[in-house]
Amino acid sequence: MSSKNKMTDVTYWDKYRGKIYSSAGGWFGGKDVYCHGHSMMKDLLGHVSYMQMIILNATGKLVDENLSKWFEGNFIGMSYPDPRIWCNQVGALCGSARTSVTAATVAGALAADSRAYGGSKTSLQGIQFIQSALKEYKEGKSVEEVVSNCKKNRNNRPVITGFARPVEKNDERLKPHEDMTSKLGFIVGEHLSLAYKIGNYLEEEYNLGINIGGYTSAFLSDQGFTADEIYQIKSMVVASGVTACYIDAKNKPSDSFLPLRCDDIDYNGHPPRKLS
Repeated sequence: MSSKNKMTDVTYWDKYRGKIYSSAGGWFGGKDVYCHGHSMMKDLLGHVSYMQMIILNATGKLVDENLSKWFEGNFIGMSYPDPRIWCNQVGALCGSARTSVTAATVAGALAADSRAYGGSKTSLQGIQFIQSALKEYKEGKSVEEVVSNCKKNRNNRPVITGFARPVEKNDERLKPHEDMTSKLGFIVGEHLSLAYKIGNYLEEEYNLGINIGGYTSAFLSDQGFTADEIYQIKSMVVASGVTACYIDAKNKPSDSFLPLRCDDIDYNGHPPRKLS
């Protein structure tokens, strides 16, 4: 009998037919709500921070207060209210077009879900790199060998997520993050220690250095998070900056964000044609 004629085993789907199951939690009307085994009304509400709830919902892990404070600081440092930033341009354009604030913020966050512009998707690449690099390093490879295995650009310079920055090489977010990490009592773990070594090597050999993505990837790897968990936690990390740019544009005359004159457009298509 050909595979086309074989019956598909639908046992798994039959189990869920007409029913909704959840491993995240559930509401018991008029009594309580449970989130990953915790009572929201008794254990969470009034007892943990909103950042702890974000992390709990994204990963199933209820982290301690200090780590949630670290994340909160990181969220602050990753969302500038500057409409020149690509995801914030979306928010400003929405404000100028008078969309809802929700549509603007979500659209801006979606625009940041990008590898090309260093958005939230770089968390995946950054953590995958530093965790793989530490494995190689512990197996006996030198920093130089670890770097040599990475992709190169057309100028034969390493392309490593977290160890370069467009426009301005110096990352103003690094020092405040380092200070925050120390203030909250965290030590430099093995991933972060290696990230510093890689950054120093790249600085000396290629004039490249560690940026906040490389620092964050290494620090959070030392805290036991996977790449997917960080991506899930930081899915809306740019939201507050997008909202700020939306409000700024909304408070100005409509359609005034980056307006164009007809002669701003360099048209090189077919010449004007007469309508018959």
